[in-house]
Amino acid sequence: MLMNRAEADPLARSFVLAFEQQLHKLGWSEGQNLQTEYRWNGGDTNLASVYAAELLAFRPDVILSSSTANLITLQRLNPTAPIVFLQVSDPVAQGFVVNMANPGGNITGYASYEFTIGGKWLELLKELVPTVKRVAVMFNPESSSQTKFFLPSIEAAAQKLDISVTTLRVQSIEEIEPTIASFARELDGALILPTDPFTSVHHKLIIEVVARYRVPAISNANTSFVQDGGLMSYGPDTKDQFRQAAIYVDRILKGAKAGDLPIQAATKLNLAINLKTARTLGIEIPLSILLATDEQIE
Repeated sequence: MLMNRAEADPLARSFVLAFEQQLHKLGWSEGQNLQTEYRWNGGDTNLASVYAAELLAFRPDVILSSSTANLITLQRLNPTAPIVFLQVSDPVAQGFVVNMANPGGNITGYASYEFTIGGKWLELLKELVPTVKRVAVMFNPESSSQTKFFLPSIEAAAQKLDISVTTLRVQSIEEIEPTIASFARELDGALILPTDPFTSVHHKLIIEVVARYRVPAISNANTSFVQDGGLMSYGPDTKDQFRQAAIYVDRILKGAKAGDLPIQAATKLNLAINLKTARTLGIEIPLSILLATDEQIE
């Protein structure tokens, strides 16, 4: 298992636990008929390369890979072992597979988004904060190469809503605060955090900084963003996808070919909002948002 978060991350541990429990229900027990090796790169692409090579040296029967960056890293090493991926947006658009129904080759998995969701993130921000006139998309280009695919839908929605869009590239922890501070010098700005292991790992720092500079922000499926004080998130139930991934791992261990297993797309997206953070920012939450939320956190 090549994981994109830190091992100590409670949310990531809950994902792994859901995966392990499902495997156990399917008849697999660690130390009896199953051996699992974990590597946690904490959003560091250099570590991902090292750990991917380490895992392949075990000659595994199947690899579970979370995030686009990890999948890219594994593919560069050209493994023959089957790969089940998670937390990857539109694998067809990114060129990982030819189509969802018959991926072929040695990979399959669970797709998180179509890239058109970028426009929805912006629309939700505008609905929650009608005064927004500027939006920044913040990401690390090394760990989130897929952000370029989200941008067209964000820009299309921005044009309709008369909002300007800029990108903020951060490649180290030290760059996060000055980057956000510079953006916040002008009024009526908001922040979009697309899928990115780097910003997910450092989401607590980002929450502190956007609170300090009073910048409304929406994150992808990172529900811990809202639980830890971020304003809003919108995305699929990642824990459920880890649970479902165990079913594909089970089938592959029993002889199925990864390329014959159709890639599954998320069927439900969850909207979460932190009510206390909204009040702190002076945001009056519209009834339409309240009715649409799946999770409200005080």
